[in-house]
Amino acid sequence: MTCMESLLWIWPTTNFRGARGRVRLYLSLLALMLSVAVLSGCPSKTPVAQTPPPAPPPPPTASLEATPATVQAGQAITITWKTENATDVSIEQIGAVQPNGSQTLTPTESTTYHLRAKGPGGVQESDARITVTGMAAGAPGAPGSEELPAGDAVSRLDIFFDLDDFSIRPDQQATIKNDADFLKQHPNIRFVIEGHCDERGSTEYNLALGDSRAGAVQSALTQGGVSPGNIKTISYGKEKPFCTESNEACWQQNRRGHLVYQK
Repeated sequence: MTCMESLLWIWPTTNFRGARGRVRLYLSLLALMLSVAVLSGCPSKTPVAQTPPPAPPPPPTASLEATPATVQAGQAITITWKTENATDVSIEQIGAVQPNGSQTLTPTESTTYHLRAKGPGGVQESDARITVTGMAAGAPGAPGSEELPAGDAVSRLDIFFDLDDFSIRPDQQATIKNDADFLKQHPNIRFVIEGHCDERGSTEYNLALGDSRAGAVQSALTQGGVSPGNIKTISYGKEKPFCTESNEACWQQNRRGHLVYQK
């Protein structure tokens, strides 16, 4: 029975004409109280909540960096990329890649690396430009060059290493060959190979790792025909960084064998 039906049932029965004064008043009050009780017990209609439409997917974000921005031919660079809200990420010169990462490359010419990140919310793109300069006079591999650049010390192309490793990477073999060819053309040069590391790890660990890296470069150059008597090695560990930022792109630049030559 609904609330309205209950009221219609109560009020027709409250005909108090035959009752006297107080009795009639009492019965009227009782009927009113019953009506209030019935109305207060009636459930109110609850409005149906409207389900909001789903929010649109967030647009992807993408950033691409390449360091260093200018290198000589045969020198390595590092590209680092970051994306968000992307399910399909690719770099034009590499192919499909993970949403975030870094990679060491050795470009042979100036290149604009192009990152494309695609997701449910759209497409985002980013570019990074690398400029490759020609070999300077006296640089490794320059045919017919006999003169060294001015100064007591000359820096040649460096050899880069992976994290916690001192083996010569395949992409560094061309640099080793260029340095070895140059040194064989100038047999009177004495030079030092400096072993360097990134900031992670203890001082003692990195000094030992830097020594192993310098030794690995020395061994590779010796196998390439360079006189062992012309080579000295020293380890600086993490004490003389080339890059001081705390990120992977910077750390990769600090993991190197640095060649310094003297006449």
